[in-house]
Amino acid sequence: MKSNNLNIALVHDWLTGMRGGEKVLEVLCELFPDATLFTLVHKKNSVSQKIEKMKIVTSFLQNLPKSQIKYQYYLPIMPLAIEKLNLKNFDIIISSSHAVAKGVIKRNDAVHICYCHTPMRYIWDQYENYFGRERAGFAVRTAMKFVRKYLQNWDVESSNRVDHFIANSKNVQSRIKNIYNRESYVIYPPVDTEKFKVSEKNGDYFLVVSALVPYKRIDIAIEAFNELNEKLIIVGIGNEMEKLKAIAGKNIEFHGWVDDHKLSEYYENCKALIFPGEEDFGIVPLEAMATGKPVIAYAAGGALETVIESNELKTGVFFYKQNKKSLIEAIERFKAENFVPEKIRAHAVSFDRSIFKERIERYIKEILETI
Repeated sequence: MKSNNLNIALVHDWLTGMRGGEKVLEVLCELFPDATLFTLVHKKNSVSQKIEKMKIVTSFLQNLPKSQIKYQYYLPIMPLAIEKLNLKNFDIIISSSHAVAKGVIKRNDAVHICYCHTPMRYIWDQYENYFGRERAGFAVRTAMKFVRKYLQNWDVESSNRVDHFIANSKNVQSRIKNIYNRESYVIYPPVDTEKFKVSEKNGDYFLVVSALVPYKRIDIAIEAFNELNEKLIIVGIGNEMEKLKAIAGKNIEFHGWVDDHKLSEYYENCKALIFPGEEDFGIVPLEAMATGKPVIAYAAGGALETVIESNELKTGVFFYKQNKKSLIEAIERFKAENFVPEKIRAHAVSFDRSIFKERIERYIKEILETI
């Protein structure tokens, strides 16, 4: 994408693995391959080659102990770290932000476009899932009581540095309005539907694909399948892994991280995807649907924009209380339904990566033409 000789900076919270936010960033790197990419910390070779080959500039956090592994522990000083990044030579800043990336400081005449995955979830709607009594020790909980208000104030105040907000869903659009009192334009994130194919196969297991972190609520799936005694495969890694393994029955298997080819096989051979958390958007359900597989999802957040449970089109079933009993009831309803894999995939393709790329390129181009 031509940028009229403007100096462009991309900003992303951290580069430590390929998840939904990094897939958005990857497209931005394709559109602006000559941009400089700023981030708090970078764990080399943890993201795609399209991102790794960019000119990457890190913050002072990069040199602090275990920052590339335990970066979350530095949350209280992340605002300072992002503000210390020097972007004075850049005309256009495009941030991909779910934590502090949108808080970079720019020149007065520069333009900042933020693709917002969510306002900082750790200090707003997901606070209890990260720092509640059952999730964090006494010292951490006590410290966060003091830190939370500071971070909330900073999060709101720094939102004024953004000229144009893009929300990754209507769900996040509403959150941006409620927390920042800012308007935003919705562009759904990219889903690589071409990597997946329709499957008519049904294996002997249900599937979870997720980072194993508190707000994903994988514990609910484990509790439900412990009672159902049906096979559940969990694909993913995270700091909750050992805790989750400790409560899982023998019918539940943890398969760790897998590559895209192996992930496709898991999708193709499962009965359905279990999606128990509340996501800002949620790419995983659409990947499952791209193989024609239905999704059993908690009825909140982005799932309400991607999973359909209607007479005209049915791509999954919802459960309405985030607990074991409600999920089990949804699984039983799922068993009584008939799903059409081709129709499920056709729905997923409407969120394809090519559509995201075209929409965000057009949106940014319209802004650049006004400069």
